[in-house]
Amino acid sequence: MLALGDFNELEVARAVDFGLYLTSDDGDLLIPGKYVPEGTQIGDVLRVFVYRDSEDRLIATTLEPYVRVDQFAALSVRDVSSVGAFLDWGLEKDLFLPYSNQWRDLRPGQRVTVYVYLDETTDRIVATAKWDRFLSEEPFPGQTGDAVQLLIAAETDLGYSAIVNGTHQGLLYYNEVFKPLRLGDTPTGYVRQIRPDGKLDISLQKLGYDEALDAAETLLTALRKGGGTLPLSDKSEPDDIYRRLGMSKKVFKKALGSLYKRGLVQLLPEQTRLVEGK
Repeated sequence: MLALGDFNELEVARAVDFGLYLTSDDGDLLIPGKYVPEGTQIGDVLRVFVYRDSEDRLIATTLEPYVRVDQFAALSVRDVSSVGAFLDWGLEKDLFLPYSNQWRDLRPGQRVTVYVYLDETTDRIVATAKWDRFLSEEPFPGQTGDAVQLLIAAETDLGYSAIVNGTHQGLLYYNEVFKPLRLGDTPTGYVRQIRPDGKLDISLQKLGYDEALDAAETLLTALRKGGGTLPLSDKSEPDDIYRRLGMSKKVFKKALGSLYKRGLVQLLPEQTRLVEGK
């Protein structure tokens, strides 16, 4: 059967003036001519994304959508109506976010985190902003210190709520975030704590000794690129440190101490200097 809302490998059955028809167990479906790869012949197999057009007909495209069925994403609102919002997901027909699936009213241009699923009643691809209901209820399979892939999903009073590895919810606390984040960003994070409720505390920096080593290498690279000097010291403002190195002052001081103990740097009142020959 066709995987609606996902990619399928389908054979070209016949050509028409406005495109090609592809064969499947659910009947033939059209791929419009503008999406047909040059040189495609009858009998070729194409990798196509299958969804429904504005008249609810199955249709294929070689465009890559921003999200597929059973995935999370942060998308921009194109339009709103009395029945819901319409989201830009990279295809000609916008993705429908029913009003009943929203936490609050939306406006065009706003970004919203959603989960995309196939509605069993209508057999249509729809989105829901109540994405937390689709996270795994199983215990997180990793452990403290693990590197994880994040999707920044929401901003809360405490920090940024993130979807971790596409399955679990995590939180990045404001006082541990030292770079701008926006909905849909996908940074690498590190598991700081697995809480009893199954949610995760996440950091953007490696933990403990690994964090210091990583930061020390970043600082060393910056010094070499700067000709052996960097206008930063342990007295510098946190904003200046972040702007130049993308790390907190606390991490910077750890890195600085590590390089100093190894005899690689001189610590001056307003700058750090690489020891000659290092």
